[in-house]
Amino acid sequence: MAGDYYEVLGVSRDASAEEIQQSYRKLARRYHPDVNSDPQAEERFKEINEAYDVLSDPETRKRYDRFGPDFRSVPEDWEERVGAGFGGGGPRHQRGGGGVRFTTGGVGDVDFEDLFGSMFGARGAAGPIPGADQEAELPLTVEEAYRGGTRTITLSGPDGQREYRVNVPAGAVDGQRIRLAGQGGRGGGQGPAGDLYLVARIRPHRRYRISGHDIHVDLPVTPWEAALGATVPLTTPGGEAKVTVPAGSSSGRRLRLRGEGMPRTRGAPGDLYAEIRVVVPPDPTPRERELFGRLAAESTFDPRR
Repeated sequence: MAGDYYEVLGVSRDASAEEIQQSYRKLARRYHPDVNSDPQAEERFKEINEAYDVLSDPETRKRYDRFGPDFRSVPEDWEERVGAGFGGGGPRHQRGGGGVRFTTGGVGDVDFEDLFGSMFGARGAAGPIPGADQEAELPLTVEEAYRGGTRTITLSGPDGQREYRVNVPAGAVDGQRIRLAGQGGRGGGQGPAGDLYLVARIRPHRRYRISGHDIHVDLPVTPWEAALGATVPLTTPGGEAKVTVPAGSSSGRRLRLRGEGMPRTRGAPGDLYAEIRVVVPPDPTPRERELFGRLAAESTFDPRR
């Protein structure tokens, strides 16, 4: 991802967790592809989610603050391995044209790779080095996220392309991380491999809008169904449901179907919200025109009052 995560969310580097969350919610609503038709909105939405995933986690944010864009390449226990080598306090990083560099309190500037190469190099002075954790996106349709199941994905890496079989939990939500133990970066000196984290990204859908574990969908009804009430079918990711439309319903009314949202691994599933949208015949027949005309002549209802 290009750019600084703090700049993406529009917050300062000393922003509180609450400030980060507030900014994320504001930007996510603004750039969600369902509400923003700009062709760049989806990519911007992904950047906002990626920045929030990193900065909302205290440990991940700490590593990002220290190492910048290279933070994913650093083993999580690096402080335990090199902390004593910096006279206490650890290294201080500087950002330059060549990437991340460190000032070690009078020793001088050293390159990131030189630093870890000398501390954990071929001599293996500090023992085996665990491999770094890695992260990749896992695109899912709403239906795939709802059902879960086994997926096969192909990722490109330093050793070429590699296939992974992934068990997607039923009800996976956007931003959920799925861990593949030992499938990350290779360790050094016979150290264990890191883990691979797949971040679920729910693709925009032409009908469904996902909010956490809740599903939102439009429910088209005829004028007479809205006026008189009716029971109508509604297609959901889990199959067809029956929805009771109360008499006198107007467009925008939301009907809640409890437990028809996204499943949860633990606890009750989310809910499904069907929003009524009254649809008139686009090309009424002569008979329909006659009936609508008679209704217009008889009715005293004025929606603009």
